Amino acid sequence: MSATHPQPPGLGLPDEGPGSLAGLGRRLVAVVIDWVLCVLVATFLFKVPYGATGPGAFAPLAIFAVENLVLVSTLGATVGHRLLGMRVGALGRPTLTPVQVLVRTVLLCLFIPAVIWGKDGRGLHDRAAGTVLVRR
Repeated sequence: MSATHPQPPGLGLPDEGPGSLAGLGRRLVAVVIDWVLCVLVATFLFKVPYGATGPGAFAPLAIFAVENLVLVSTLGATVGHRLLGMRVGALGRPTLTPVQVLVRTVLLCLFIPAVIWGKDGRGLHDRAAGTVLVRR
C-alpha cells in the first residue's frame, strides 16, 4: 500500500504518478545536475577558469539561462529534469509559450524567486510564469 501525498488545491494535478507535482528533492537534484553541467561547459568549452571572478563568473549562469531557454521551450525539460523524470508544464494550456519560458528562466536565474515557495508547492518563478514542474 502506498501513501498518497495530496497535491496542493487549485492546481488540478493528480495526487501521484505522471502529471503530479514534482517533489522538492527531485527538483533540487535536477538543478544541481544542470548547474554542474553548466560549470563544466564554461570551464572546458569556453575556458573560463573554475571559480573565476569578474565577467567570467557569469559564464555558468549565462549557459544555465541558455540551457533553460532552449531545452524547456523545445523539449519541456532541462537535462536535469529529464534525468529525474520531470517536465515543465503550463497551467491551463496544452503547451508552454515562449513568454512563459522566458519569464520562468529570468526569474530562475535571479535565484531568490526560485527559493520562495507558495502554498501550492511552486516557486515564485513558476507562479509568475504560470508553469509547474511535474513528474513524467
